[in-house]
Amino acid sequence: MMLAILASVVLSWLRMFRVRVPYGNPLIRAIEETADLMLRPIRNAVPAAGGGLDFSPLIALLILSILRSVIIGL
Repeated sequence: MMLAILASVVLSWLRMFRVRVPYGNPLIRAIEETADLMLRPIRNAVPAAGGGLDFSPLIALLILSILRSVIIGL
């Protein structure tokens, strides 16, 4: 899940810099759909910051890191 979120962030940066990212590619669709499973609820709960900054990937990675530490610590 963490890799999907990171890959989704990189893909969004590529789009921001006008790099052509093929939307129809099954791998890219799978990455974005996997990342959206975690990001969508966070985006609904936390509004975008000024200038359109989206902190949901950072929050999601933080939550996953905490969960991972708790599970490994058991």
